[in-house]
Amino acid sequence: MKDLVADARTRVSTVSPADAMSAAGEGALILDVREPAELESNGRVAGALNVPRGILETRADESMPTAEASLVAQKSGGTVHVLCASGGRAALAADTLRGMGYEATIIEGGIQGWISAGLPVEG
Repeated sequence: MKDLVADARTRVSTVSPADAMSAAGEGALILDVREPAELESNGRVAGALNVPRGILETRADESMPTAEASLVAQKSGGTVHVLCASGGRAALAADTLRGMGYEATIIEGGIQGWISAGLPVEG
């Protein structure tokens, strides 16, 4: 796992939580790839789209009936800032999205980095 995450990080850039929040106000998408139970126990970023890492490809592929419209819309010129608990799943997800033709970054520090930066969470 560590090697896969390290490899993915060589291809995907990071963004600070504050910069991701600012970009979201300008049309970027914050994508949270944690499991729903994690959002309930650790909070969620307001306005973020939750698509668990395990089903990301089915939601990011516009040819699939399960495609998520708000995610697919970013493919034509928006940026997807990916968040998880600490950064590992986000790195893998952002790299997958990049391979699918998206502009994607990793939010530094995951949800804990978001909270440490003093940014708001719900729940």
